[in-house]
Amino acid sequence: MLTTNTSCNVASLNIYSPTNSNPWNRQKVNHLYRRLGFGATPAMVNSALNQNPSDLIDSLIDEALNLNPTPAPAWGYWIKDDFDARPENPFEYRRDWKNQMVADMFQNNLRDRLTLFWSNHFVTEDNTYQSPAYMFQYYNLLQLHSLGNFKDFTSDMGLSSAMLIYLNGYENTKNRPNENYGRELYELFALGVDNGYTQNDIVETARALTGWNEREERWGPITFDNNKFDNDDKTIFGQTGNWDYYDVIRILFEQRPQQIAEFICGKFYRYFISPATNENIVSQLAQTLLDNNFEMAPVLRQLFKSEHFFDQKSLGVHIKSPVDVQINFFKDLDFELPADFEFNNKIRGGCQELGQELLKPVDVAGWQGDKDWIDSSTITTRWDRIGWYVWRAWRHNEEQFRVIGKAITDENSNDVELVSRQIMDNFLSKELISATEYSQGLEIFKDQVPENYFEDGTWNLDWETAPKQVYSLLQFLITIPEFQLK
Repeated sequence: MLTTNTSCNVASLNIYSPTNSNPWNRQKVNHLYRRLGFGATPAMVNSALNQNPSDLIDSLIDEALNLNPTPAPAWGYWIKDDFDARPENPFEYRRDWKNQMVADMFQNNLRDRLTLFWSNHFVTEDNTYQSPAYMFQYYNLLQLHSLGNFKDFTSDMGLSSAMLIYLNGYENTKNRPNENYGRELYELFALGVDNGYTQNDIVETARALTGWNEREERWGPITFDNNKFDNDDKTIFGQTGNWDYYDVIRILFEQRPQQIAEFICGKFYRYFISPATNENIVSQLAQTLLDNNFEMAPVLRQLFKSEHFFDQKSLGVHIKSPVDVQINFFKDLDFELPADFEFNNKIRGGCQELGQELLKPVDVAGWQGDKDWIDSSTITTRWDRIGWYVWRAWRHNEEQFRVIGKAITDENSNDVELVSRQIMDNFLSKELISATEYSQGLEIFKDQVPENYFEDGTWNLDWETAPKQVYSLLQFLITIPEFQLK
C-alpha cells in the first residue's frame, strides 16, 4: 500500500514521445511552461505545439544556460557610506530589486524559475543583512549558478556576504566558534536532516569555517582573516587535517556524494513533479547527477523530457504559490495594462500579502509551500487580488478580452459550450472531474445573450457581447478550487 508521501506516478524517465493516445497538446504545453517557467502567452503555446517536445525542452534549458545575469544596478557594490550619502532609505533599493526579480520572472523561463527555487534552498532573509548591495550580490549568485554545478554553487554561496551575515559566519572565530552555518550546510543545504553527519561533524566543521570575518567598511566585502582562523587539526567525516572552508566543501562532496545527490534530486522532484516522491525516479536522477560531477543541467534535461514529467498524475498536484497564481495568470492572458499600473510593484506586494515575500522566506528552512500557501484568509485574498487585476485590464481595454478568447479557442466556433470549456481549460492544469463547474461557467459565459442566438449558430466570438462574456467567465474561473492548482 502506498504511503501518503509516495507518488502514484509510476511512469518512467524514458523520453516522452507523443502518440494519438498521449498527444502533445495545449494542456501539456501549459504544464511545461508553468513548471519550467511562469506560464506562456498564447503565441508561445501555439509556437510550442509545432515543435518536438524534446527539442523545445533542450531550447529552454540552453536558453537558461546562456542567459546573462541581470546587470548590476549602480548600487550593486556600494558600501554603507555610499547609501548614507543618498536621500533614499536603503529599504527602497531592496524593494526595487525585488520588483526587478518580478520582472525577471515574468520575462524569463527556467533560469528565473530556478532562481526562485534556490532562494528557498540557500535561504537568507534580507532584513537580517539589510544591505541592498548584499541582496544584489546574493541574487546574482542564484542566477549564475541556477542550473550549473551544485558543488561550485555550494562553495560560492557559503562565502557570500548575505550568507555570512545571515548564518553568523561573520561571527565565527577560533575563540568563539559559531555552529550555525555548519549545521545548516549539512541539514538544509547539502544532506538533509540527520542524513550522514553527526554533532561532532558540525562542531569540527564550525572550526574549519572560522576566519571569514574581515570587513574594512560596513556593508563592504567580507574577506578572510588568518588571525581568527582555527589552525589546529579537525576531524570531519572521518578525515583529519588542518581543514579550512574549501577543504570542508571538498570533503563533503568526496565523502557524502550519494546523500547529496539524492537530497538535491529529491528537492527537484518535489518542486517540479509532485510533493509526494517516487524514490526510484529520484535515485535515477541522483545517479545522473553523480555521473555528471554535480552538473545539474543533465538532470533537468532527463527529468523534463520524461514520460514521468508529462504523466497525467504530474498535473494539478501542486498548489500555486503567490508568485505562480499572479504571474502565471498574467503570462497566460498576455494582457495590456494601464501605464500607471506598476505591474512589478503590484505583483511583489501581492506576494508579500499572500505570504511569499521575495528574498525573505519565513525562516532558514524556507517556505514549505503547497498546503501552507492557502488558508481561509489567503484564499479570499487571492480571489480579490486576481479579480481586481482582471477588472483593471477590463477598464483599460475591453476588446483584449475578445482577443484572448480567440487566441485560446477555436476562434470561429459558434459552439458556445465548446468555447466556454476551452477558455476554462486553458487556465486549469487538467480537465475538471465534475461537470458542475463547467455548467456554471457556461451559464455565466452565456451572460445576457438570448438563447436562440446560440441555437441557430448566430453567435461566435465576434459577437458584440463576447468581450464581456470572456471577462465574466474569467472572474468566475478564478474562484473555483482547481484554479489554485498547477
